[in-house]
Amino acid sequence: MMKSQYIDNNSFERVKEFKYLGTNLTNQNSSQEEIKSKLKSGNACYHLVQNLLSSSFLSKNLKIKIYRTIILSVVLYGCVTWSLILREEHRLRVFENRVLRRIFEPKRHEGTREWRKLHNK
Repeated sequence: MMKSQYIDNNSFERVKEFKYLGTNLTNQNSSQEEIKSKLKSGNACYHLVQNLLSSSFLSKNLKIKIYRTIILSVVLYGCVTWSLILREEHRLRVFENRVLRRIFEPKRHEGTREWRKLHNK
């Protein structure tokens, strides 16, 4: 059982975790599970708008705007409470690169007709 703490005659209960801005904060200050959950939600969002992002009728700029406003906002909601370590930062980059590669689609070299790699730039 956690003890209460008093500040200016106000009692505050100590807890192991609580929810703030939709993010579970813990007394261990670990964001690993929260980021995993946000990436799962981001994948679900991507699959909901996948038809839009793969449509040939929409411009790349519009697809990027859809990504930023719908998918990225879901993933990053509450991120101000995260304390990132390199592994978590890498997981977020991998997610972003995967979605952007799907938006920009693979390209074929015009001369050889071979698929070329899409680089992070």
